[in-house]
Amino acid sequence: MQKKLHIRKGDTVMIIAGDSKGQQGKVLKVHTEKLMAIVEGVNMVSKHTKPNAKSPQGGIVKKEAPVHISNLKVVDASGKPTRTGRKIDAKSQKLVRYSKKSGEVIK
Repeated sequence: MQKKLHIRKGDTVMIIAGDSKGQQGKVLKVHTEKLMAIVEGVNMVSKHTKPNAKSPQGGIVKKEAPVHISNLKVVDASGKPTRTGRKIDAKSQKLVRYSKKSGEVIK
């Protein structure tokens, strides 16, 4: 059984701890089993690559490394980091995530 996380692919998040603290980015991928997420433009590492069909020259490539989800906070519509909660929406009767700071539904 996979654990429900407060972060989803496509969310805008802020890094709250570590070397990239304070940076914001969009979640590209979430690894639920490892509790890690890859955030666009954050936690960049240098990867040495051999020449191949994709990069005939080879060399050093910069790419995003995973960040633990405990170091991420969802950014709501107002642009501030917030905790998230779940509630049943009155109109659609579906479970939705909402911002605990502003009370707005997170899309």
